Amino acid sequence: MDQTLQLGPLVLPVSWLVLLIAWQAGSFVAERRVRRLGQTLGLHGWLLPLAGWAAARAGFVAAHWDGYAGSASGLLGILDIRDDGWYPWTGLLVAVVYGLVLAWRGQPAGRPLLWGLGLFCALWLGAHAVARAFAAPPAQLPQFSAVALDARSVDLPALTGTPVVINLWASWCPPCRREMPVLLQAQRDNPAIRFLWINQGESPEVVQRFSAQHGLPADAVLLDIQGRLGQMLGRSSLPTTLFYNAQGQLADLRTGEVSAGSLGQHLQRIAPAAP
Repeated sequence: MDQTLQLGPLVLPVSWLVLLIAWQAGSFVAERRVRRLGQTLGLHGWLLPLAGWAAARAGFVAAHWDGYAGSASGLLGILDIRDDGWYPWTGLLVAVVYGLVLAWRGQPAGRPLLWGLGLFCALWLGAHAVARAFAAPPAQLPQFSAVALDARSVDLPALTGTPVVINLWASWCPPCRREMPVLLQAQRDNPAIRFLWINQGESPEVVQRFSAQHGLPADAVLLDIQGRLGQMLGRSSLPTTLFYNAQGQLADLRTGEVSAGSLGQHLQRIAPAAP
């Protein structure tokens, strides 16, 4: 469920909206059931989702620890939940254990919270199942070609056979600038994956100057002065990073800034199998 909903400058992943709706429905059911007992959820109504959220984040960070432990900024990135790095199953497991412990101890909130969790899971997992059942076939590398800063033409469909990461960016975009070092390091660490930075809507002079300042490889920076690729893909928000596997199929997509940890998760989905 990688679709996004754009409200002016705000871009919201549809998966997050589904998560919020499912959780609100589950909370409503839990509140109704506990009130029948003449009780309230109290702090448990907040502590259970907080424990699940923290566990989902902790599970992701633990699995991608190398992406966070390399620097002080990386360690601070653990707290930056904007990178969309979560392991939902870890969070769900902790939430269920939390509810079971409350029920075992005879707390009034225990069973109602478990009922709420059950509805949450049904709605959340059901929405994902429906989305997968009606999902369109994976998009292929778009029919697009552009000139790189080294004056060579790059045709995207011709790259089929190699995993490709396409980053749509602009020099005026702060998140684009912040994620450049992360993408550059990933390129160095993953020589079997082709990285392309396709500038959206800026002049060659601006792109050349920015690329030289940030050490972007000339053969990997493409000019798209009219922003045609973003229009073709329906992706107007920057930065947007697309991950294509060796078959030329879109395997993953990230709208917004990537961290080293979240980028590592995306790259795992397109990395060639070890010999």
